[in-house]
Amino acid sequence: MTKKNNPPISGGKAVVECLKANNVKHVFGLIGSATMELFDALYDEKSIKFIDVRDERTGTHMADAYARASGNHGVIIAGQNGPGATNLVTGVAQAKAAFSPLLSIAGAIATEHKGKDAFQEVDQQKLFEPITKKTFSIDQTKNIAVELNKAMQLAKNGKWGPVHVNIPRDILSGNESFESFTIENETKEKNINKNELEKVISLIEKATKPIIICGAGIKNSNSQEEVTSLSKSLNIPLVSSAGHGDVIPFDCDLYAGQMGPRGNKVASYLANHADLILAIGTRLGFNSTFYSYDNISKSAKIVQVDIDPIALGRYFPIELGINNDAKKFLENLSSLISLKKFNQNNTVWVNNFFNEKNKYYKNRDNEADTNSKIIQPSGLFKELREILPKNSSVTLDAGTLCLQATDQFYFSKPKSLFTPLDFGLVGFSFAAGLGVKLAQPNTPVFSLMGDGGFGMTVSELSTAVQHKINTITIVMNNRSWGAEKAYQRDYYNKRYIGADISSPPFHELAELYGAKGYYITQLKDVKKTIKDALVCNKPAIINVEVDPKALYSFRKDSFKHRAK
Repeated sequence: MTKKNNPPISGGKAVVECLKANNVKHVFGLIGSATMELFDALYDEKSIKFIDVRDERTGTHMADAYARASGNHGVIIAGQNGPGATNLVTGVAQAKAAFSPLLSIAGAIATEHKGKDAFQEVDQQKLFEPITKKTFSIDQTKNIAVELNKAMQLAKNGKWGPVHVNIPRDILSGNESFESFTIENETKEKNINKNELEKVISLIEKATKPIIICGAGIKNSNSQEEVTSLSKSLNIPLVSSAGHGDVIPFDCDLYAGQMGPRGNKVASYLANHADLILAIGTRLGFNSTFYSYDNISKSAKIVQVDIDPIALGRYFPIELGINNDAKKFLENLSSLISLKKFNQNNTVWVNNFFNEKNKYYKNRDNEADTNSKIIQPSGLFKELREILPKNSSVTLDAGTLCLQATDQFYFSKPKSLFTPLDFGLVGFSFAAGLGVKLAQPNTPVFSLMGDGGFGMTVSELSTAVQHKINTITIVMNNRSWGAEKAYQRDYYNKRYIGADISSPPFHELAELYGAKGYYITQLKDVKKTIKDALVCNKPAIINVEVDPKALYSFRKDSFKHRAK
């Protein structure tokens, strides 16, 4: 792929030209000696903003969240081979669980040193293979453009997911002439069988308790309008899979919220008692179902639509599986449905849903504890619901307090909720919020996490201040690893070990970094503080003292063997 009349450029410059050709606007990374040619080329590229991070793991969370929020590639560069690359692993594994189109690039030892126990040598190819859609190791400078474009296309073809590229330092420093820095994306659309659509319609006509479960496939294919239109035309309630409460705007009457063990009881009831489930763009995965009929109707006929053929019927038997893009399926189905008349067999089902939904939201507000001397999670969430701007984006960690927050907020637009999903990662939220803010600069971004998770990632305050990434992080400080302490309390006779945390005053630490710090011990101060944080024009850290006893054992199923 070379042309003699094009001037030769370094491999590092070729990487940057490929990123530019693929419309990459932000690159996250930590510099290192193995990739100096690449970073030197970035120095001259004014169309790409480099966000230098303090740790490769947290930089990867930024890139992951940036990718999910923007729909474009999130790019993270580990400048050093060996430890720089291994530090990426947690973030890349997280991105795989979230089906995020992440591109991670790591330097690698010189080709001639491979397999000789060289300084910082590790088999990076094998290291990343299990946690990516594919891992590439480029062995010639002239192959950079072709291989990097293949990687970037693969990240967004079919079901999204991370790819990783290893580039040895001699390949980056080599010089070659390149004909082009893009390659044509040859994606073939797959037609949907009309007979399958007719079968779906027949199942809908016979159903008296149908629901539509909406997953990430709806968000990633920008199909919100199509699915809400279908829901309204057929009078079918909508439910979201876990971690995707933003898939449908909260003010949609037929939307019930998130289902499953970490969702709300109204959506979960619908999933448990439906006689027809249209599962669109969702695997019906672990956080939504625990792979158990405790969380999904055993008697329901399931129609599953997913761009990944492996997902179809993988966890639950299905009546019909359609391997296609969610948007294309919805467009085809709606077109066919518009030609037909339907009898409303589900009126009782829907009216009961409306009643239960109204009661649930009223009771949630009425039962929120806003009077306790020590701040309770339910009271804090109620205050935040009332004060967060309607167009806000929210990032969450794992951990007991964030799991309690899973279905506590209202989302007005897609791509406004970002969680670790099935990887269950603590230490995600703050860094993820920085990535979201760069992708959505005009959106208020709130990151919720516990004191343990924030303590893991606090060094990125330096990144936030340096690059003026003004998010608002709410540290729900209960001075413990809350989920684990709850399990020790409930199943191990309060034999606490490693459960309690001693941390510095995060609000004071924030000020030392040059951010804005706030300290809250009373619920009445939340609204005023949030209003101030929204206009302080700095990254804001709000250290909130939360009742350390407000812990909840979420994974009770894991401790059945210890149940009394």
